[in-house]
Amino acid sequence: MKKLIFFFVLISLFSCGDYIDKPKNLVSQDKMAEIMADLAINDQATFMYPNSNLEAGTRYVLKTHHVNSADYIESFKYYVVKEKMNGIVEDAQKILLKKDPKAEKYVKDKMSKTGNTENLPLLSR
Repeated sequence: MKKLIFFFVLISLFSCGDYIDKPKNLVSQDKMAEIMADLAINDQATFMYPNSNLEAGTRYVLKTHHVNSADYIESFKYYVVKEKMNGIVEDAQKILLKKDPKAEKYVKDKMSKTGNTENLPLLSR
């Protein structure tokens, strides 16, 4: 019985480790928010101009921030697992609202009309 209890204690100690290791070239949370804001603008540009290339715009955004696509993906996964992505998305939304004050009015109008945030764009929630 003592061996069984020891075995369960030992398993519980090893199961408390991290699910993901910190990436070697982790993108900071502030830079990640800036990148996500620029990617949201890029996404809207491709919506407005259907013949534009989303992939080229994404590469341009990452290049202007001096971030490798692999580093961005690894950092994104890391922040999702560490449950820090909500804060990063909120910071990205603040950046977007600073860049376009009309967007803030749009968000407030939508919230006042509907009373909920279900119909708002993802970064507006």
